[in-house]
Amino acid sequence: MSLLITEQAGAVLTVAMNNPPFNFLDAALMSELEELLASVDRDSSVRAVVLTSAVPEVFISHYDVGEILDGSERAGMRVPAPVAAVALRTLAPLRRVPGVRRLLDHGPAAGVAGLLRYHAVISRMRHSSTVFVAALNGRALGGGLELALGCDIRVMADGPYEIGQPEILIGLLPGGGGIAALTRSIGLSATVELALEGRPLTPRQAYDARIIHHLTPPDQTVPRAQEIAARLARRSPAAVRAVKHAAYDGATVPLGRGLAMERIAFLALATRPDTRAAMRTYRDTVADYERSGTGLQDFVTEQLPRLLDGTAIDFTNGTK
Repeated sequence: MSLLITEQAGAVLTVAMNNPPFNFLDAALMSELEELLASVDRDSSVRAVVLTSAVPEVFISHYDVGEILDGSERAGMRVPAPVAAVALRTLAPLRRVPGVRRLLDHGPAAGVAGLLRYHAVISRMRHSSTVFVAALNGRALGGGLELALGCDIRVMADGPYEIGQPEILIGLLPGGGGIAALTRSIGLSATVELALEGRPLTPRQAYDARIIHHLTPPDQTVPRAQEIAARLARRSPAAVRAVKHAAYDGATVPLGRGLAMERIAFLALATRPDTRAAMRTYRDTVADYERSGTGLQDFVTEQLPRLLDGTAIDFTNGTK
């Protein structure tokens, strides 16, 4: 039985994670997510994904601690940081070999393989031309928040739910990239406090801290996420990928390198046939307003909503 329930409407694929009763992240769910993301990248009909939960009141409780413990105990000994670094460097390329990947997932290195899989899922989301919108319809702790942070837009239900990184309460730190992502979202000092305290936030506190982009009534969380996804699905896939690359990768390098990345992407996009067609349409529309004698305000009032909604220029035939 699949742990993912999918439904496609137009260019938006809604994916509900279904691992009751707690909706823990575990190896099986992460494996299905990894396979789904690979298929999404190959499917030109999917331009945006809404990631949510089929379990009431919970997005993802956290990663299955029992599974983490099992992976740790399979190692059979303490693994110091230098040894862990070697293991991760050695096993990372092996995961790209399907047969070897299955052996890793069920052998002594299963814990390392699981961590690598988690990071591979987040990396694929962030480097994809597909827009990912998280619809957090309940609790999101630990790996649940980290999975949401891997999405581009986060919408959360305003209710009696917890969201945060409590890993330190059992002697761990966020292992799915939470500290790196939060530092870039809310700043260094706020991230350190959140990770050291381990105390969850309310949805309102997460919204005020800008961890969450939109706060909604519980019954509007998924519809609101789907509305955002449908609009962003009309953006140029190539431009979506470039924006994500410049933001997620450019933020981790020196400013000069980040600016160079943006220049390269800008030039590459500007010479694409679909981008040239879009610029012609925009230029010609502006010229029509100039010839008619109407002012800038008329153009903004009449055309800006269509541009924002993605209905003024058609990118639906662009490749992913």
